[in-house]
Amino acid sequence: MKPKLMQRVRETIRAKNYSMRTEETYVYWILNFLRFHQLKHPETMNHQHIRNFLSHLAIKRNVAPSTQKTALNAIVFLFRQVLGMDPGDFSDFYRASAPRKLPTVLTQDEVRSLFRHLDGIGKLAAAIMYGSGLRVMETVRLRVHDIDFERLTIFVREGKGRKQRITTLAPETCDLLNRQIQYVESLFELDKLRNDWDGVYLPNALAKKYPGAPFDLGWQYLFPARQFSTDPRSDKKRRHHIDTSTLQRSIKSAVRAAGVRKPATCHSLRHSFATHLLERGADIRTIQAQLGHTNLSTTEIYTHVINRGGHGVRSPLSDLNLS
Repeated sequence: MKPKLMQRVRETIRAKNYSMRTEETYVYWILNFLRFHQLKHPETMNHQHIRNFLSHLAIKRNVAPSTQKTALNAIVFLFRQVLGMDPGDFSDFYRASAPRKLPTVLTQDEVRSLFRHLDGIGKLAAAIMYGSGLRVMETVRLRVHDIDFERLTIFVREGKGRKQRITTLAPETCDLLNRQIQYVESLFELDKLRNDWDGVYLPNALAKKYPGAPFDLGWQYLFPARQFSTDPRSDKKRRHHIDTSTLQRSIKSAVRAAGVRKPATCHSLRHSFATHLLERGADIRTIQAQLGHTNLSTTEIYTHVINRGGHGVRSPLSDLNLS
């Protein structure tokens, strides 16, 4: 029962051109859901089975709200898209809750110190995340021709929610980018000599529209992996992009070496980009567009960040002259 069902899940996901990461995530949560119900076939279940599992995640496993939402999305996909069943309404079920946290933002001095402990692709990637506000996954997915040196822009073609946007490119990154593109070109020339090279990965729609694109320099990843790998969907030999963990380890090491005591990550560079723009007087809607936020309310959290600590408020203790 299970292998056949999961094969249908994978085939449906691929037919909709979802990413490999989405496929892995959905399969993971669907399997969790089935195991929670002792591998009963979902055709014998109803909305109460889904509610029970979601409540279990919130109460017993204490998962984050975003994790619970991802699990729900996967289960709804299973029922609606794979089985053609109505999963029901979940507007009133017990949702995981957590206090809204302000993002971790570095000061400019901390960012400067961080860069002193970075080099190579770690330094370039950090410059893109801080200088252009990209997420770490958006950074590793960049292609060579996504960089527009003339207009000083970056085209983010594979953003969160499969959205695209154009964001700014700091002129200070151009030398590093040119050197990285030269490196990509050298790998590209070597790859062309291999008999087993099947070109770079492209989503199905693009691969059909531009059949020659996988073998074009412009479509190669800006941060290519050192080794070839086999595409798990097509069995083709490709040079994929580096894993996000490579950059995450690099930033974590630099944070520690720089003596930054905040729990800073790759995403902190994106948060710092938005906050520092706001502090310099940038319009909130401009920042929203740069970050690719659908809702302005998501961007507005940075207004709370710059007000943290009571900027502009004089403490009454200062009037006591205690010294």
